[in-house]
Amino acid sequence: MNRFGTAVILLPLLALFACGGGSSVNVIQGPWNAGLTNPDGTEAFAFTATLTQNGKTVNVTKFTLTKPSKCFDAGVAASGSFLHPYTTHGVTSGAFEMTVRSDPANPANTLVLEGEFQRNIIWGTWTLTEGGPACNDPANSLSGDFIMSQM
Repeated sequence: MNRFGTAVILLPLLALFACGGGSSVNVIQGPWNAGLTNPDGTEAFAFTATLTQNGKTVNVTKFTLTKPSKCFDAGVAASGSFLHPYTTHGVTSGAFEMTVRSDPANPANTLVLEGEFQRNIIWGTWTLTEGGPACNDPANSLSGDFIMSQM
């Protein structure tokens, strides 16, 4: 009876660890296209980039603005993260963050994207912190919505 009781306790625990264990799959890979809109629906920024997920870190390379912006015309440094991934019915989802900083030649402009990844689409909100004179324009919105899709 003692062995039976131990088996009754251990088998459900083993099944739980078998279903939920293991390392997360790197699902954010390859070239992406992004469109960022102002609150009035007009296009604020647009870019393409190659994203390569490694665990919670997302490396951003080949970042190219497809809609030119004085805020980032001297170049950028971009990085990202994929946080709290989970899988439901075979679909991986999770929180996505990406930060784009202007080159030191055009200092202090920072674009932050925060959203949700699901089924090769990332959507959410963006904010712009401007500090450089090239980006300091009253016509620039400081926030809005974005959507990214894998190309």
